[in-house]
Amino acid sequence: MTIFYFRAMRIFNLISFKTALVCTLVILIEACARTVPGSWKNDKIGSGRQSDFHELNNEVLQYLKANDTKGLKRDLCKEMIDQNNDVQVEKISHHLADEPYTLLDEYYVVHKYKDTDTVRIESGNINRYNVLYPYVTTEMYFAFFVPKKLNDSYMISLVYGKFDYGWKIVKLDIAPYTINGKTAPELYALARQQYGKNQYQAALNNVTLAISCFKPCSYWRYPDEADASKLFTRAHAIVKNMYRYPMVLSQVSTGPMLLGIYTQKGEGGTYPVIYYMTHYDLRDTTAIKKENIQIRKAIDKIIPGLRENNKCVFYSAFNKRPSAYTSTDHFDMTDRW
Repeated sequence: MTIFYFRAMRIFNLISFKTALVCTLVILIEACARTVPGSWKNDKIGSGRQSDFHELNNEVLQYLKANDTKGLKRDLCKEMIDQNNDVQVEKISHHLADEPYTLLDEYYVVHKYKDTDTVRIESGNINRYNVLYPYVTTEMYFAFFVPKKLNDSYMISLVYGKFDYGWKIVKLDIAPYTINGKTAPELYALARQQYGKNQYQAALNNVTLAISCFKPCSYWRYPDEADASKLFTRAHAIVKNMYRYPMVLSQVSTGPMLLGIYTQKGEGGTYPVIYYMTHYDLRDTTAIKKENIQIRKAIDKIIPGLRENNKCVFYSAFNKRPSAYTSTDHFDMTDRW
């Protein structure tokens, strides 16, 4: 009986040792795997780790929405605590209060180099992008949030690094992501089509909008950005040569003077705004509105494409040229369709 007991105990101890050895090896393998250089996007991040990140994001977003800079400090790295983040946090707070945000993409990365590294997105999608980021810690995590309604929207970016005192935010970002529901590459594609149809002013407007939202995060890189800048240069040169503002609209009998075409926010988006001088007194709104109908028809012919892909065009009538230094009276109208 005693011999059987010792044999059983030896077998049990051997099994326990093997089990412990296997568990140790699994833990070591997982620990090594976590530090193997690479990047994991969205559901490719391990479910346990992803759940921890999401819990951390929820906490941070609550502080940001409440504009609670004091509470947020517990999730900031030491370097960020020493900085003044009040303005950035307040801006993010306003956007989170205005509308609900949702997670667009997230990345868990392990640096290959102790220098700038890149997450390369191999995709033919028009909105493909790379993430080019500096070395802060060996392990980092990126979370990009966008509102559910993509009119003129901003992206909120949370970037974390893993320190010996835990996962902490190393960068907060908020920047334009879409205009009129279109991303920078989509606006650039539209501008390129308009340029090909000789709609140069419309192309210039849209490529200008594209350039303004090519950096929704300072680490975000769209491959079309350089080409968009080149298109802007070409379109700007043509428009400057073709439409020499101020320009008298001889097609309208009252001879209004076109001052320039820009873009302006309103009506749930950003649309063309046409500045012009009228000979009518601004108080004579009936005459100005009647003249404006003829102005719209003339502009459709001499500056094609402005109405396309827009919900409306704004008009501002002046009696004298506006100044950047003083307020100038004007009468505003909107052409909707």
